[in-house]
Amino acid sequence: MQIEEFTLPAYYLRQIANQIESTGADVAHWLEQSRLSEAQLENAALNVPFPVFRQLILDALAITQEPALGLLLGERLLVNTHGILGYAALNSGTLRQAVELFERFMPLRTSLVSLNHEIHGNEVRVVFSEPRPLGDIRSTVLEAVVLTVKNVLDYISLGNCQINQVAFPFDPPEHAALARDLFKCEVRFGQPWTGFSLPLSVIDQPLKMADAATFQEAALICQRELEKLTSRESLSTRVRRIMLEKQNGFPSLNVTARLCHMTPRTLHRRLIDEGTAFKEILEDVRHMLAVEHLKSSHLTIQEIAYTLGYTDLANFRRAFKRWEGIPPSKFRSRKPPIESAVGLL
Repeated sequence: MQIEEFTLPAYYLRQIANQIESTGADVAHWLEQSRLSEAQLENAALNVPFPVFRQLILDALAITQEPALGLLLGERLLVNTHGILGYAALNSGTLRQAVELFERFMPLRTSLVSLNHEIHGNEVRVVFSEPRPLGDIRSTVLEAVVLTVKNVLDYISLGNCQINQVAFPFDPPEHAALARDLFKCEVRFGQPWTGFSLPLSVIDQPLKMADAATFQEAALICQRELEKLTSRESLSTRVRRIMLEKQNGFPSLNVTARLCHMTPRTLHRRLIDEGTAFKEILEDVRHMLAVEHLKSSHLTIQEIAYTLGYTDLANFRRAFKRWEGIPPSKFRSRKPPIESAVGLL
């Protein structure tokens, strides 16, 4: 059985429903537009496909007329709403341990984003990435997830995580002032990354709520659940996810094989057994990302070519014409400069 590439616990959909209800809007009507019911939200096994989730978010924005919906959702998602991952975070020994926990086990809660931390001089950046292009729900999702994780770190450090800056890659929204109020720090828009930064000096300070034994037990449960998740995932999906996570420098067949803990020959054979090949997956990922980049209009065609690993712009143009039947310049000129969500599967 192949695992759905998009995951999001039904609990989070219920939180969206609660937020919609708090505005006085009709939750039943919101769900009906996606052929869902309130009773289905009580089913913990509910797993909607990404296109359905995207439509739910767009409909929620429309029905509430609340452009800051993502921020309001992030503000209501407390540490105890994140299952065993939240419980493990609550017992972390340091902020570094909590961040590394989210890095490793974020797939247990959602595949909408992944995160990692980077050291930049005297600060640590917690950087969020999009394994799939989020398109026209990008700002809503990123605002919700970044605020959620920031609030978790605030809570477990008793307000001492000292986040000094939040960064988003999109233009300042009309609710920029609200974002600053909720994040309680400077929020910069139009940045080349998504996430927040905090002083390097605080990430290894002991946390007062730490419980090493409880943390280890909860982390072990997270590991077991992650192993169950990945055991149902096809190899081609894993390879695709690795490429998307490293889309600014696609790994070679040899590197990908190492990341999948197998030899290149075994990786090639197993992909053939699934009816695909490494080059086919790479081609498909490049095609999908090229279309998304051209629609967003944030990068020049030359920058897109470089981002996708083409050292020769002419080679990118030929590849794009093979995919879409027209050159990238013509594709961009006929499309309005809006973001759209494209499913990966």
